[in-house]
Amino acid sequence: MSEIPYLQDVIVLFGTALAVLVVSYRLKMGPIVGFLLTGMLVGPAGAGWIRDTHQVEIFAELGVVFLLFGIGLEISFDRLRRLARFLIVGGGLQVGATIGLVAGLALLFGQPSRTALFLGMVVSLSSTAIVMKRYLERRELEAPHGQVSTGILLCQDFLIVPFLLLVPVLAGTTETTGREVLWRFGGGLLIVAIVFGLGRLLVPKILALVVHTEVRELFVIGSLLACLGGALVTETLGFSLALGAFLAGILLSESEYHHQVIAETGPFRDVFNSVFFISVGMLVQLDYAVSHLTLVLGLTAAVIALKGVVVFAAVSILRFPFRTSVIAALGLAQIGELSFLLARAGHQNGLLGDQGYQLILAVAVLTMLLTPGAMALASRIADRSRRTLDASESPEPAVETSHHVVVVGYGLNARHLLRVLDSARTRHVVIEANGAKIRQGTEAGRTMLYGDATRPEILRRANIESAPVLVVAMSDPVATISVVRSARQLNPRVHIIARTRRLAEIEELTASGANEVVAEEFETSLEIVTAVLQRLHVPGNIIRSQARLLRADGYQMLRSPAPSQLSEPLRRALAVGTTDSFLLGPEHKAVGETLRSLDLRSRTGATVLAVVRGDAPMTSPAADLEFEPHDVLVLVGGHAALDAAFDILEELE
Repeated sequence: MSEIPYLQDVIVLFGTALAVLVVSYRLKMGPIVGFLLTGMLVGPAGAGWIRDTHQVEIFAELGVVFLLFGIGLEISFDRLRRLARFLIVGGGLQVGATIGLVAGLALLFGQPSRTALFLGMVVSLSSTAIVMKRYLERRELEAPHGQVSTGILLCQDFLIVPFLLLVPVLAGTTETTGREVLWRFGGGLLIVAIVFGLGRLLVPKILALVVHTEVRELFVIGSLLACLGGALVTETLGFSLALGAFLAGILLSESEYHHQVIAETGPFRDVFNSVFFISVGMLVQLDYAVSHLTLVLGLTAAVIALKGVVVFAAVSILRFPFRTSVIAALGLAQIGELSFLLARAGHQNGLLGDQGYQLILAVAVLTMLLTPGAMALASRIADRSRRTLDASESPEPAVETSHHVVVVGYGLNARHLLRVLDSARTRHVVIEANGAKIRQGTEAGRTMLYGDATRPEILRRANIESAPVLVVAMSDPVATISVVRSARQLNPRVHIIARTRRLAEIEELTASGANEVVAEEFETSLEIVTAVLQRLHVPGNIIRSQARLLRADGYQMLRSPAPSQLSEPLRRALAVGTTDSFLLGPEHKAVGETLRSLDLRSRTGATVLAVVRGDAPMTSPAADLEFEPHDVLVLVGGHAALDAAFDILEELE
């Protein structure tokens, strides 16, 4: 009977979460906001449906462990290397400047130096969970603001470990000698290096043994054991549970099985992370927040403004354009979920009193509630602010070229295109907003133009008015639409080719002025269709006509939920069989053979219709014709016959 109230609490908890999440999804607020609201609703300060939060806090501790474990899984050294500049420079500037400014302001308002420094650490962290999930849903992780924000967030996530280690030192609950400070701050990083080195040797072998058993349950148990075992080890050594889970995640991120670990532990992480955010909502005392509403709102506005300015400055120093800096600033202006861990540790160690703790919780929750709306409006705010600044700027001279191709973006697709343009000796201008890519392109001999292509002035500098073709190869979907609109207004005759990853943008890009929209998802489908038709030996002209048909009207045939009809030529080709060709290489064993000795017709049913030798095709070749190197055999027959003939010819290679 003693377990019944606990079971009732769980049912109330998840039942309410289900209802709130449905509403928050409809309002596009994000699940984390829904979990926070759930905790505020069912907790002691809300409806009071759950008054004893002790059991919830136990699960919340597990949520913390899995939260740090998940972060560790994402921080692979390969990812750190790709985002190193954003992580070290951008993240270092953002965290350092935020801590300094917040600590300085706290000192002005009479806070002790240790508490002031601690408050700076709390405010410096943003919400990885909200921001990354939002960018992932909008497919903006590879956009400039997505990449720089990811680097800054990874820096913050990594710093949570030394921050947690420093809390007892700042609180004076442990010896504050130089040796102790060095151990508490540097010990965590030293353990990371030691465990990582050992893990590189042992973890792959252990995981390989587990995987080779082919017992899925064993892999799940092993992954959970790594997470919880790591947490237990560091707690035994006097550190936090979160540190051990974090280190375990880093170890597994370096193994070839880490994607499977993420997939297998995902449900556990999701459940306990949800409970963690619900527990945070429960801790917020609504009566305190309401009675100090002016102070809460004022501090919330101050935090958003201060962090926004700091992030804007850090991203600008990385030589990103105004628009990217504004979007990143609005995305990272909140206090994040890891700050709750830090605030709880500070409260437990006496750095924060009850009122200070509640004030931080209320401000943090409010900034997180405002984040989805701020991120949704970020592009509009950036564009409007940019237009205001453009009105006061004097135009710069345009690039001195004409009848050229303007390429927006310098990613992988753009670089492939530029190599083709070089081969065709076609002049081109590349617009790029990333300073590192500008240097890369300049070193490769490209005509690079630094700037934000959503600005009409930048397009004018690229001499868009005289360009016959514009290729928009950006990863930012909102910016792509803006570039297409601006270019169409500046040059009604330019042929615009735009890339997109989202189906919903095809019609909007077409309506904005794009002549052709290349959708990556559909192009992958077309590649599969082409490969299948080639394997079925459908003639090349039929395949090309099908590709044109599928691309017509913005891939309308592929987008249609109703089954589309195949064209009549393709139906006939699939029904009656067709022709295909096979090239004999210099070392092919069929060289020197004849039609009679090869005997493909009786063996497979396929007939050699012609032999193409140089520029002299020979139709109905003689049975005793000897094959020579580089002959092309033109075969005709049904699909099965051609497959069998190809199998024989490929075996002779």
